[in-house]
Amino acid sequence: MGLTNDVQIVLVEDSFDDAELTQRSLKNSNFVNEVIWLKDGEQAINYLQGKGEYEKRDTAIKPRLILLDLKLPKLSGLEVLERIKKDENLHKIPVVVMTSSKENKDLDRCYELGANSYVVKPINFSNFMEVTKEISMYWVLINQIPEE
Repeated sequence: MGLTNDVQIVLVEDSFDDAELTQRSLKNSNFVNEVIWLKDGEQAINYLQGKGEYEKRDTAIKPRLILLDLKLPKLSGLEVLERIKKDENLHKIPVVVMTSSKENKDLDRCYELGANSYVVKPINFSNFMEVTKEISMYWVLINQIPEE
């Protein structure tokens, strides 16, 4: 099965405002069919692995991209990233860390764990919208992912 156009982006973000901006930017770009918004790290892992409230989800349908915040409730973004990259069924999905953290230790740790990209969220509204659009355009339309 592998990747599909049904779910293109999984957004793991606890901030309502950042999630709203990201989803609006993706919708305005007109090339993303669906965005799944997950509000904490535990919910993200459950969704991706088809556990808990998502046990009936077809896990053969994988997202083209995961946008991951670092500061999350229940499981941190670093813990989520580590679990994704250690999971044989998920490790090929590109993960772009979108965070407000400019700390080198966070940047280094994300790449050590297998992040595909690390982006500091712009403060300015229009810059945030543009960066989100560019990230998704590259990872959803241009980047090639191996089939399972």
